[in-house]
Amino acid sequence: MYGVNIDGRKTALVVFEPILKRTIREITMRIFASIGRAWSKPATQGLLTILASVLLSACTTTGLSTMDPVEVPAYTEEEYKIGVGDSISINVWGNDKLSIQVPVRPDGKISMSLIGDVLAADSTAEALAETINGRLLEFIKNPQVTVIISNPSSADFQARVRVTGAVNSPQSVPFRKGITVLDLVLMAGGVNQFAVADEAKLYRRVSGEIKVYKINLDDILKYGRLDTNYMLMPSDIITVPERSF
Repeated sequence: MYGVNIDGRKTALVVFEPILKRTIREITMRIFASIGRAWSKPATQGLLTILASVLLSACTTTGLSTMDPVEVPAYTEEEYKIGVGDSISINVWGNDKLSIQVPVRPDGKISMSLIGDVLAADSTAEALAETINGRLLEFIKNPQVTVIISNPSSADFQARVRVTGAVNSPQSVPFRKGITVLDLVLMAGGVNQFAVADEAKLYRRVSGEIKVYKINLDDILKYGRLDTNYMLMPSDIITVPERSF
């Protein structure tokens, strides 16, 4: 052990080292003796058990990623599949009586003259056109069918972003390219008085696995620090926890 004299040179403090070690040892022994006496009391045992649980939970970060969120493509080349509630236009070339605009019923089907019910849900526009075309062959020579999805309303719930927890108005809104964490929190009216803003989390599905990312929401709202103001992707969920009292 060393000290520093007025000239800045190191000088050995050999005399004080044994004293310091002995003092630390005595203090440590007294602390453990006190814990041992207190441990016999049930209330103290319960308190220490709770304290240990809190410390362990504070040290665990299971599932929390330290990396920036993985970007999932907002739009893909995968063809849109028709869903319940979608409005579709069916055009049969040269036959206006068979050309219709119709919604997809709750059972996933549509109805057409001559061929009756046709299952449309979970089909692409091209696949549905081929199905109708095949059915019409029984009645019309060489039909030419085109299907256009005029109102894909079922997509509204297939691509949404959501914020829950300690916000003034939890939201579930359609995804729009460019929407950020801050945008969604502002739509929710901001955090409420019970929020632990800097413990907010973003949940994102990546390759079939749920990834969790920390959001420093307090930094974003109060100090304009935008490091964790992530761009959102379809199906993202933001949670804001409440304080425990």
